Amino acid sequence: MKNKTSLAIFENFKVRRIYDEKKEIWYFSIIDVIEILTNTSIPRRYWSDLKSKLKKEGSEVYEKIVQLKMTAPDGKQRKTDSFSTEDLLRIIQSIPSPKAEPFKIWLAKVGYERMQEMTDPERALNRSREYWQKQGRSDKWIQQRMMGQETRNKLTDYWSEHDVKKGDEFAILTNIIHEEWADLSVKDHKNLKGLKTQNLRDHMTEAELIFTALAELSTRQIADSTNAEGLKQNKVPAKKGGKIAKDARRALEKKTGKSVVTGENFLASGKSKKSLK
Repeated sequence: MKNKTSLAIFENFKVRRIYDEKKEIWYFSIIDVIEILTNTSIPRRYWSDLKSKLKKEGSEVYEKIVQLKMTAPDGKQRKTDSFSTEDLLRIIQSIPSPKAEPFKIWLAKVGYERMQEMTDPERALNRSREYWQKQGRSDKWIQQRMMGQETRNKLTDYWSEHDVKKGDEFAILTNIIHEEWADLSVKDHKNLKGLKTQNLRDHMTEAELIFTALAELSTRQIADSTNAEGLKQNKVPAKKGGKIAKDARRALEKKTGKSVVTGENFLASGKSKKSLK
């Protein structure tokens, strides 16, 4: 399946989805949808029960389940039960929820937006900017977030072109870079901020975004200068690139007396953990 993976936003919830360019249809993670509609903390169990019920009833929609690899909360690519927009609408009928109707409208909207973005990619960037603005992010933060994403994209493009596999290998290298510059893993950084399924970068401070970008920029340039190929060779520039950012971080912390790595976040509750000392 030739496809593109992305996230869609519904009332501050992120929905994993994959666009099949050949069929020109979206596939959505049913687990993410169930979490939104039911507000349950155990959407996988809810889906397991519902799936068993559909199977016993001989429901046609059960046969329409498609397992696709999507990024899990731990950053790894895992097979996820997914449905096309049409079949997802049928599943929603089986889930009693006051959000069902608004979600149906949203589904139609994101499908339309995708067609617009294919002819005008700038629309996708503007939509991201509008989302962050609604979350109360400053223009300065948004600019840094978008610049950091561009730096990240250039790095992953390099990896893809030099025999590093998407999914687990991308995650391994990303964690090496992060652990080197921040002195803690991606998982530990998310825990510090009190995050679960949320994207860590969406909850970074401006300084954290800058040092992440510095680490990834340095990694790419070092890898390019040595023509690093494959996972093993790219581990070396990942560590060196992360160290460049770590040295800069420590120099700044020495001057300011403040930690760059922090528990601050943008969660709706407004609660955030204290900075790492």
